[in-house]
Parts: sequence; C-alpha cells; structure tokens
Amino acid sequence: MTVQAADFSLSKDELEAFHRNGYAGPFTLYEPDEIKKAWGRTRLELLDRSAAVYQDDAAISGSTNISNYDRHLDHGFLAEHVTRPEIVDRVAGILGPDLLCWRTEFFPKNPGDEGTDWHQADTFANASGTPQILWPGGSQFGGTITVWCAFSEATVDLGCLQFIPGTHESMNYDETRRMHYAPERNTSVEKKGVRRGFFGYDYRELQIDPNWEPDESQAVSMEMQAGQFIVFWSTLMHASHPHLGTTREMRMGYAARYVPTSVQIYPGTDVIEEYGGAVSLDHYGAVLASGEDRFGHNRIARETTRGLPFKRRSGQAR
Repeated sequence: MTVQAADFSLSKDELEAFHRNGYAGPFTLYEPDEIKKAWGRTRLELLDRSAAVYQDDAAISGSTNISNYDRHLDHGFLAEHVTRPEIVDRVAGILGPDLLCWRTEFFPKNPGDEGTDWHQADTFANASGTPQILWPGGSQFGGTITVWCAFSEATVDLGCLQFIPGTHESMNYDETRRMHYAPERNTSVEKKGVRRGFFGYDYRELQIDPNWEPDESQAVSMEMQAGQFIVFWSTLMHASHPHLGTTREMRMGYAARYVPTSVQIYPGTDVIEEYGGAVSLDHYGAVLASGEDRFGHNRIARETTRGLPFKRRSGQAR
C-alpha cells in the first residue's frame, strides 16, 4: 500500500547536524497520553505469540533478547509505527528513497537495572560472528540507521540513552572477534563508577585497542518524553544510564532499524544466533518502508502474519 502525505524530511540544518554528530532529534511522534494508552494495550497483546515469526523455544529461554525481535511483523500498531511518515521521511533523507526496515527490538529497563555499555555496531556480527547486514562492496557507509522511540518517559534516572557526538565515522571495535555470552559474569559490572553490561556480553572484548576507553567527558544524555524518538547511526558510540529505581516505572524503548534496499540482510544464513539462543529466519521478511526494491537481495514481507498490508511511502524526491 503506497501512501504519500506531508513531508517530514530533515531540514538542511538538521541534516548537516546529523552528519556532524551522528544523530538527530528528539522528535515528537505521539503525545504522552496517546502512547501510554497505545503501549498499555500493545504490551498486553504482545503476550499472544501465536503469529510471531520466531516461535522457536530458544527465542524465549534464559535471558535471550531474540524473542523481542520483529514483533512489527505480527502486531498492527508496531507495523504502522515502523512505516510512519514522521520516521520514514527523516530516514529516507539520509539513506535515500528506497528503504527497508530490517529489524525491530524492545529495550526495557526495569527499576534497578544496569546501564548498557558503550558500543558501536556496523555489520551486527558482534554476537554470532556472522554479518547480519552487508553494504555493497566499496561503499563508504556501514551500519544501520536506528530510530529509538520512547514508549515511556526516558530520563537520566530512568536509564535514557547516551551518545558521544561525532564518533560514527570511526569504529573502535572489531566485530569479527565475536563476544562470548556469559551472563553470570557480564552483568552489572562497574565501569568508571557506573554499573554497565551488555545483555550477558562484555563489549570490551571487541576493542581494537585493549587500552582504549571511550571519552565519557564528551557524552550527552538524550532525555525524551514518552512518544518522542531519536534517529542515529548504529556506528555512533552509544550507551544508556542505569535505572536508579527511584520509581517503579520501567523505561521502555522501541528501536526500528533501517537500511537501503542495496544492503544484504542476513546474507548466507538462515538463523539468528545471539544471547545464548538461535531462531529460524524461515518466516522473516524485511519491510519496504519507502520507494522500490531494485536489487532483490532480500525477502520482503508485504503484510503482517495476520494479513495487515504494510504501508509504504512513494519514495519521491524530497
């Protein structure tokens, strides 16, 4: 279903700032009361996994995060979210008009949870050792555009995101080294006085220079109201604060990831292997959020597993 309406592209100044800093926003997508109601309803509906694309037992065992992946492929509100023009136009202005949403994830942070460690992602091979996205040969680009939306309030005390501006054009990590999954020792590790972890991994295992440390003096905290989103390169140094537990409310972030149609998604593999689990890609498909797919590299999902067609922006020049 192709649609076109108001143009939400980044302005010239916003785009220049994005290229300089590696991020743009926050922007308002939902009013706080609106997302509170929508997320409250969606949160309950997601308990029904009968139409989810990942049904494997491994997806819901232990502390694996894979069960959080790609619920936009079966749930109507999330399917609409990833194709919202307020998001798609801004991303298309960066990546070009032919655009795929290739993954979504939930990032909950409960009271008392550790912060997420500093990291960058290029091919997303960091956990499995197998690239999950590959840009065309000779491309100067890499990584993905992440659109992180606050489904609840995200403040410093609640564990909001942190960025180190301008770090998106140089990788400090070698993803081919592959991290080792050991949740019994890689959670709530104190690093420079802050409890940090990475979902059972230690991201420092991938450092190109083992003595290097991120310059946290340059970090900025990205506080957001519920319903706001931010756009950033996955290669930007990013992390999150711990949830201090000053309230019983969790912080919930929902991340949608986008690449041009020229990028190969999950090349040469039929499984996702992460977080101590593995799931089949048999029912997976990327969503064509804007424009046309002139490459045919990837399986495309035209509708959700419940039969709801995905909306698509026309991809006209903006």
